[in-house]
Amino acid sequence: MNDHGKSDGPIVPRKSANNGPARRLDSCHPPAGLAESAEGRGPAKGNSRQSPGDRTQSRATPSAALERIRQAASRDKTLRLTALWHHVYDVARLEAAYRAIRPGAAPGVDGQTWKAYGEALEENLADLADRLKRGAYRAPPVKRAWIPKADGRQRPIGIPTLEDKIVQRAASEVLQAVYETDFLGFSYGFRPGRSTHQALDALSVGLTRRPISWVLDADIRGFFDAIDHEWLVKFLEHRIADRRVIRHVKKWLRAGVLEDGHRVEVEAGTPQGGSISPLLANIYLHYAFDLWVHQWRQRHAAGEMIVVRYADDFVVGFRHRADAERFQEALARRLAKFHLELHPDKTRLIEFGRFAAERRKRRSQGKPETFDFLGFTHACGRTRQGYFTVHRRPVRTRLRAKLVTIRKGLRQRMHLPIPEIGRWLGTVVRGWYAYFAVPGTYRILRKFREQTKWLWYRAMHRRSGKDRTSWEQVHRWMDRYVPAPRIMHPYPSVRFDGRTRGRSPVR
Repeated sequence: MNDHGKSDGPIVPRKSANNGPARRLDSCHPPAGLAESAEGRGPAKGNSRQSPGDRTQSRATPSAALERIRQAASRDKTLRLTALWHHVYDVARLEAAYRAIRPGAAPGVDGQTWKAYGEALEENLADLADRLKRGAYRAPPVKRAWIPKADGRQRPIGIPTLEDKIVQRAASEVLQAVYETDFLGFSYGFRPGRSTHQALDALSVGLTRRPISWVLDADIRGFFDAIDHEWLVKFLEHRIADRRVIRHVKKWLRAGVLEDGHRVEVEAGTPQGGSISPLLANIYLHYAFDLWVHQWRQRHAAGEMIVVRYADDFVVGFRHRADAERFQEALARRLAKFHLELHPDKTRLIEFGRFAAERRKRRSQGKPETFDFLGFTHACGRTRQGYFTVHRRPVRTRLRAKLVTIRKGLRQRMHLPIPEIGRWLGTVVRGWYAYFAVPGTYRILRKFREQTKWLWYRAMHRRSGKDRTSWEQVHRWMDRYVPAPRIMHPYPSVRFDGRTRGRSPVR
């Protein structure tokens, strides 16, 4: 599998999983057929007879056990794994999941904090493992919270209880070992070893090295709230035959939301904030979107086509406009089958690529349009040598939102000692650099730092009417506490080629 999701052979739909029995990890007889197509399959029947050995906890270390699962899933893409749950309630895995949770994370509906739970960690984890083993674990409702978005709206998130976070994280690790062998190369969101910048690199390299002339910038409307529970369970049952795993996933999906003291039943969606929600979302889109796109590219595209997806936000590039239009229509029908729809305001087909500026100039249509992806605005440009390139700059709304955050933070801290304010401001600016300091953004970084200095100067003058803080003083504070702008990321082609080692078809 390469970085743009192409496999060594064509995707062949397989027969229903109910045609053959589910097998354990140590099975050495693979079933017939290939496992890629998910549409139209009914739910698996599961195991009516499960031997005591299925429930025996592995003596292997947690990492070795995951490697065994990964190898078994990789060897046979049709293998349905029957003995997974005992890996979840392994005490060592539960402890590792506890350690991975941020100590300052907000508590769930039970008010249990990370620190309080850790005061009797061994006893608490032993009790949790016993309940998971006996099937006595109950998933409590998640607590609803709202976080502001860059456009001024608010995004709902769910805050599970601490024990729910532990179990979900442990279960996610086990399931990840299975599905990482299935996920395609152009899927980058919420996957170990992958990041937003890798997705941005792949997109930039694809747009510059492939003859792409049209870009479909798409977003799925309210994706996390629209996930159909029945379809998600069917998708899971393509690979998971352990009924205990399926049963607990159903518990999390149906746990409900506690808002303003009232429990609300949830019939669709998975709450953002849960440790397992990103993986479930990726599994849903793997079957509903990724496999279908891969097939469409092989069977229907007349010209070049690239795909980059990060969670529910994706960009598809085409050589021919006819391909793009046919794909957009087919995609809308495909998503509708799984109760999803494209966001009308965030989905656009635009002319983009090395010849876009010249063609639009001949038609007197002005400069090529831009599109936003993962916090960056992408625009057609030229290097100093005259070669086509993709210019990237921070989305203006993101930049303004960060400056507003800094202004509010300085007003809250303006009576604190200068070193304390400076250390806080330096941390904020470094975090912004760490994401947005890509090649070609130096002028924007410098302007961002100057605006930050001006905000600090204004905050000091608001402390009192007699404040005499000079511009030179603020300048010295900035030099001491806030780093100067510098590019922190390599060029997309350099990092992309280094990561793929020349195996990508965009070379």
